[in-house]
Amino acid sequence: MIAVTTLFAAACASTTINHVLADPAKYRDKDVRLSGKVVDSYSLGNRGVYKLDDESGQIWVVSDRGVPRRGARVTVTGRVREGFNLGSLGDQVRLPQAIGSALVLMESSRDAKD
Repeated sequence: MIAVTTLFAAACASTTINHVLADPAKYRDKDVRLSGKVVDSYSLGNRGVYKLDDESGQIWVVSDRGVPRRGARVTVTGRVREGFNLGSLGDQVRLPQAIGSALVLMESSRDAKD
């Protein structure tokens, strides 16, 4: 039991956005935990995306639970995906095109610091 817990904790250990961006294949489809400040966000209802900045780089995070406000400090866990196409979140909300061709983190959990 202790070995399984230790292995799980190591697999979800925090890393930097720069590490993920520098070697996306290493993190693809694996649980990753990142911490940083929200610098941009778009939402409609409980769905949306937000850009996380940890001073080493920036990454878009896709959420089905709403998005934190700009300036919030968060720790997020999720799976890294490449080339994710979000399209639009409704008739009136069009997301930046860069998100569709970028590396994104599919959020599974989030803790707000502020």
